[in-house]
Amino acid sequence: MSAPEPLSPVEFCRLLLRTLEASDGRRRRRKRNTTPDAIGLGMKRQLLERATEEAPTADAFEGWLLGVTLGGDGGARAMARDIHDEWQMARREPAFRAWLERGAPSDDVGGEGAP
Repeated sequence: MSAPEPLSPVEFCRLLLRTLEASDGRRRRRKRNTTPDAIGLGMKRQLLERATEEAPTADAFEGWLLGVTLGGDGGARAMARDIHDEWQMARREPAFRAWLERGAPSDDVGGEGAP
C-alpha cells in the first residue's frame, strides 16, 4: 500500500473550511453569549479562504500564516496558530486527515434541530 499524496495547504484549507460548519453548530446550541466564538470562527474562515486564494506552497505555509497576521490583532494570530497546529496534525496523523477527507463528520453539523 502506497503512502497518500502529500496534502497541499490549499486542499487542507478547503477541508478545514468544512469543519467550521460543525463548530458553528456547537456554538449556536450553547446557552451563553457566543459572540466571541463567532468572531474567532470568522477570523479562521477568512484566513482559510485567503489561503485557498493565495495558494502558498507547503514549504511556505508556516511563513505565510505568520506574514498575514503580522500587524494584526491577537485573535488572528491565535487562529493562525490553530490552523498551523491542525495542518501539522493532518500531515502527521493519517486518521485526522482521513476524517477531514470524509467531510469531517460530526453530530454538531446543522446546529439546533439537526437530526
